[in-house]
Amino acid sequence: MHAVAQAELVLIWVLWAWPYLFRAPKVQKRPSITVAGPSRLGLLLETLGIWCVWWFRAPDAPRSSVFVLVAALIAGALADFLMWNAITHLGRQFRIQAGLYEDHKLVRSGPYALVRHPIYASLLWLTLATGLLLSPWQWLLAGLALCVGGNEIRVRTEDRLLESRFGKEFQEYRNQVAAYLPFVR
Repeated sequence: MHAVAQAELVLIWVLWAWPYLFRAPKVQKRPSITVAGPSRLGLLLETLGIWCVWWFRAPDAPRSSVFVLVAALIAGALADFLMWNAITHLGRQFRIQAGLYEDHKLVRSGPYALVRHPIYASLLWLTLATGLLLSPWQWLLAGLALCVGGNEIRVRTEDRLLESRFGKEFQEYRNQVAAYLPFVR
């Protein structure tokens, strides 16, 4: 079962990273505005959260109980599903740092109909899946807290930008759709 847990961890991460590495546009030569400072701080906190669940390992890591394997598989599959679909629906709107292109459109299809920031949701689910397999519960909680802190910074920054561009249309969207956890406003 130990090998199953290792394979599951690798599979979750490869499937999560694939759309970013091979499908998302990285460099776009279009006029845009960018809010780099908060984006970088949020990304740093998210990275520290993921680092916590990778670095601080439980003595029996990776865990291989059936319950943990199933829970991590569900969380990882959800992370992968959100990442693939978010990048597909964002298309040319994809960015690492908060910003808007001159021709930016408000995406509300696919996973954006469920949550406004599915990539941040996917990071949270990915952190949970990894932590379930590798981390003591204290470090899993620390990793999740850091990830949520980073998500919150980035969500607020992006929401301000989207509201400045799309006004009432975005306000209605924000009132109808949760930020990155369904049913949590």
